[in-house]
Amino acid sequence: MKYTQLGRTGLKVSRLVLGTMNFGPQTDEADSHAIMDAALDAGINFFDTANVYGWGENKGRTESIIGNWFAQGEGRRDKVVLATKVYGNMGADGPAWPNHDKLSALNIRRAVDASLKRLQTDYIDVYQFHHIDRDTPFEEIWQAIDVLVQQGKILYVGSSNFPGYKIAQANEIAARRGGTIGLVSEQCLYNLAERRAEMEVIPAAQDYGLGVIPWSPLHGGLLGGVLRKEAQGGRRTSGRAADALADPATRAQIQSYEDLLDKHGIEPGEAALAWLLTRPGVTGPIVGPRTDEQLASAVRAAELELSEELLTGLDEIFPGPGPSPEAFAW
Repeated sequence: MKYTQLGRTGLKVSRLVLGTMNFGPQTDEADSHAIMDAALDAGINFFDTANVYGWGENKGRTESIIGNWFAQGEGRRDKVVLATKVYGNMGADGPAWPNHDKLSALNIRRAVDASLKRLQTDYIDVYQFHHIDRDTPFEEIWQAIDVLVQQGKILYVGSSNFPGYKIAQANEIAARRGGTIGLVSEQCLYNLAERRAEMEVIPAAQDYGLGVIPWSPLHGGLLGGVLRKEAQGGRRTSGRAADALADPATRAQIQSYEDLLDKHGIEPGEAALAWLLTRPGVTGPIVGPRTDEQLASAVRAAELELSEELLTGLDEIFPGPGPSPEAFAW
């Protein structure tokens, strides 16, 4: 496994990030523990979760599964760079009770303590804001974070789903306050089929020294050989991939993509991950394997070298927006 620094920090992380969103809703605790053990064996040391994972009445379940795994000992916690998130309503479905969601100082304090308890750990390596909070000023957010850093409960702070201007705003206010490192990572939707992040988010992240952590690197399975699996009678396409394939133009685009990779003898899902690892500013994509083979495939992708010919072909099929502001101004 290859490693890199997380943004401008000295924190060394694997170039693949283990996503845990399926732990609980789709993958039971025993299998989740086995996947985490296998990830460590493969050299993956960066694990991502969120307080709301588990969803519905089971919110927090994913963090609890990870906490039970840490409790098995044998150095598990010390080997992992742990990232979790705060923002969502942790109560029952429906409107949140006041101050039980978003990024007020009160909710951040409450949420981090609850996550630490579920995760059975004393500290969180990277505490991420799951979404922007339009009602809470960054001065309040950073004051709350400073207290948590001083208490040793968190080490670094990241964002998720932030637009470029909010990354800039957050870090400029952090700089004015002094003593606050600011955001060190941004977790965003980014893959071959969805490249809008290249216009503002990734340039802002690069300018401010944030590591970019793409989520949904296969775009809901669309880039994982979906048409081949469909022809072979595999699992029925659903969600984002099914919606996209309903458009004939997108279906033709995905067919061209799979044909190109067949020509080069490379698995589509592995190529999609390997492409992200060539992109400027990317620390590593989040992978959410449900089986040992899916994890092994992701690890192979991390070692895959894509030829210039193939990279050019991928750009022709999935052209990016181009540099900003020219992409929308000229």
